[in-house]
Amino acid sequence: MERCVAGGDVGMCQAIFPAHANHRGELSAGQLLKWMDATACLAAEKHAGVSCVTASMDDIQFEEAARVGQVITIKAKVNRAFNTSMEVGIKVTVQDVLTNVEKIVSVAYATYVAKPVGAKKIELEPVQLLSTEDHLEHTLATERRRIRLGYEQVFQNLMQESNKEGDYCDIFKEEDAVSTDLTHVQSIELVQPPHANHHGNTFGGQIMAWMETVASISASRLCRSYPILKSVNMFKFWGPSVVGDRLVFNAIVNNTFQNSVEVGVRVEAYNCEEWIKDQARHINSAFLIFNAVNDKGELLTFPGVKPTTKDSVRRYHGAIARRRIRLARKCILSAKEDKPSDPWERSNQAYVSYSNVAALTHLAAKQGWEITSMLEHINIWTHEEGDVLSLKVEMQVKIPSHLAFSLLSDFTRRRQWDKHFLTCEVLQAVNEDEKIYYVTSPPMTGHKPRDFVILVSQRQPCKPSEPYVVAVKSVTLTSKPPSPEYCRSEILCAGFQIYSDSDSSCTVCYFNQMTSGVMPYLAANLTGSSNSIEDAALECIKFLEQKGSKC
Repeated sequence: MERCVAGGDVGMCQAIFPAHANHRGELSAGQLLKWMDATACLAAEKHAGVSCVTASMDDIQFEEAARVGQVITIKAKVNRAFNTSMEVGIKVTVQDVLTNVEKIVSVAYATYVAKPVGAKKIELEPVQLLSTEDHLEHTLATERRRIRLGYEQVFQNLMQESNKEGDYCDIFKEEDAVSTDLTHVQSIELVQPPHANHHGNTFGGQIMAWMETVASISASRLCRSYPILKSVNMFKFWGPSVVGDRLVFNAIVNNTFQNSVEVGVRVEAYNCEEWIKDQARHINSAFLIFNAVNDKGELLTFPGVKPTTKDSVRRYHGAIARRRIRLARKCILSAKEDKPSDPWERSNQAYVSYSNVAALTHLAAKQGWEITSMLEHINIWTHEEGDVLSLKVEMQVKIPSHLAFSLLSDFTRRRQWDKHFLTCEVLQAVNEDEKIYYVTSPPMTGHKPRDFVILVSQRQPCKPSEPYVVAVKSVTLTSKPPSPEYCRSEILCAGFQIYSDSDSSCTVCYFNQMTSGVMPYLAANLTGSSNSIEDAALECIKFLEQKGSKC
């Protein structure tokens, strides 16, 4: 094993030996989780300057299997420091030493908490941002944190919807269904010094590895094969355990979904006194998703399961809710998504918002913008990447940045300066930071008028050097289907970033990733036969300064 520390990054490079592998010669998922946690913890401690403990690890997807003889590389770096916690990004790749082909195994994000010495309070230093990628991940870390904090509420909302449908016990009538009780597995581990850090706290990665083992045994009772861990639904550590503790792992299948199975694992800790008195400390829970293959590599089908108690019914429907969230995230965050599903189904609204802000942040951070026009207070830039053309309009405005943000984030005001907005109405105020609008645009010669259903996500900066953000993208809303009177158009990515220059001035940057729906409005401008972009920018500045002077 080789570990290196460079700049803000920590890396680990490890050849995979038979001792690290399962019976198929593939790297054990439990072993990989231990390595990921150890590498990420080193990155967190390097930044904090004190010992750190694992607080949580976001959903983990395993995309590729690593085999004996190959080389695994794990890189970790702190993306953002909050008050006492840090987000650490983890990237795992595998390289075949014979072909030199490298593939991504997993990209994950973990949260670590600095552990103070004595009564000393820890105040983490900000992360030094040295590259464009550092700035990008630093910004998106705040969005990912919003998802973590809001996950439980989304889950509870889905469970409440399930409860409204009444008693489910009579719907489990599948003849071959297996009682979930038959999949229960319990394992007990004694925490010894090799399992803990120098403070005696059990490594989070070690607990993850033990959880993977017991969950695998539970899943195997349904498939009569060796399950393969495909994803983990957020590890969260509720409390510590130390050397000498007895850890009791209880695993049980919650539900099956044709070719996959969810296993829930609960971990309880006992010291000697608690062990005698049977007083458990709940320190961790997680949900692991497995599939299984036959000798030909074909996916096996899992039998249905039958919950037999009130608690098992709750877990059965909890698995359905978590699956809805996973599928929503996978669909929305996929780069291949063409037609997003209804975003404001409760299971995916947080991920749509994340995708919206992330897309604008990525677009603004791209290298290679070329200036095409320079006027007083207005600069216009374009960016070409393959067949995708993007536009950036930079405007100097003489009002405070917070006022510009307030005016530009309310799209019902857009008609006052943008002639391409004929009408604009709020369809749904999702929360204080997200609204869905219905917009119509005037017709071009020989064409129908166009309409759009757009999500507008607004974000205030966490510190003065960061911009206000107003992100825009098209979404599908089942309550607003396309109308024959209009040509339904799409906005892939657009919005504003607003930077403060002084107490009375700011820089407003407008971005738009072109689609066929908006290109006709801008084509003449880009060829020089029209000044519609400059005119719109001048109207925007005039609107902001006039309205801002009255505030």
